[in-house]
Amino acid sequence: MRAYVTTDVGQHQMWAAQYYRFDEPKYWMTSDDLGTVGYGLSPAIGVQIGHPDSLVVCIFGDASIQMSIQELATAVQHNAPVKIFILNNRYMGTIRQWQQLLYGNRLSHSYTESMPDFVKLAQAYGAVGIHCSKPDELGDKIQQMIDSDKPFLFNCHVDNLENCFPMIPSGCAHNDMLLPDEAYDEAVANAISAEGQIFVLKLIF
Repeated sequence: MRAYVTTDVGQHQMWAAQYYRFDEPKYWMTSDDLGTVGYGLSPAIGVQIGHPDSLVVCIFGDASIQMSIQELATAVQHNAPVKIFILNNRYMGTIRQWQQLLYGNRLSHSYTESMPDFVKLAQAYGAVGIHCSKPDELGDKIQQMIDSDKPFLFNCHVDNLENCFPMIPSGCAHNDMLLPDEAYDEAVANAISAEGQIFVLKLIF
């Protein structure tokens, strides 16, 4: 069955783009250039209502899902059996990666110490919720999700320090991108240019 796939914004978005194979247009919905965190669930519900017999999967991170999980109530109300797949690394993964690789591992507000129980939260909305932390159970549980005719949340625990590549430091060009083999070099901590630091500071302040 061909799936419609939406994503939110973060490492999970990049991994979905890199590893999920599409052979036709209009089956992939994501907020690319704008990077609108919280985007993923609303278009998934819309696509599911517009294509009630299709498989619609929304890929989230554990941080981004909390910006729009209340829309799960809409999916339940309209009996839209959208599938929410959370790649849960207990971090704001993209932020942690930048802080680790480009800011001397000075982590600030990127680790999510207080996390809800996503399975119970899904059930509280009237949806189905399951979790998985063992690779050998993943296939069967994904099939359980696909076979369900209810709004469904799958909380999948993944490595909390996995990084996503390639990445381009602020102020750098595409040919300055970091690849996995380069990202642990001692020079990486200084990879962000002075112009990039000024740009980031302007964005913050």
